[in-house]
Amino acid sequence: MAKTLAMVGYEHYEADQFFEVDGVYHYDPLRIRKAHEWCQNRTRQALAAGKRVVVSNTFTRLQEMEPYLPLTLNFRVIEARGNWNNQHSVPVNTLAWMAERWEELPAAWAAH
Repeated sequence: MAKTLAMVGYEHYEADQFFEVDGVYHYDPLRIRKAHEWCQNRTRQALAAGKRVVVSNTFTRLQEMEPYLPLTLNFRVIEARGNWNNQHSVPVNTLAWMAERWEELPAAWAAH
């Protein structure tokens, strides 16, 4: 969905982009906090420049989205449910842990 929005003019950011070097993904769990800071900063800069932005991170807890909410009054959170491809070979046990900690999206965020 985010890639489709990028094709129609949205700036697209996700923490995974921080780990891409010359088109190759090099995940480092020790740098995940830095990756999310990078994503938040890029989002903040694009919004300040008047651009439309889509952020596509794997938010499993509401608090993970909260840093983005004050960046603009005009936002919509889209909860992507379904079976999606595992883009970065995340281990099955990690995917199960992520599913267990999933928090439902408040209706007010989706309808904002």
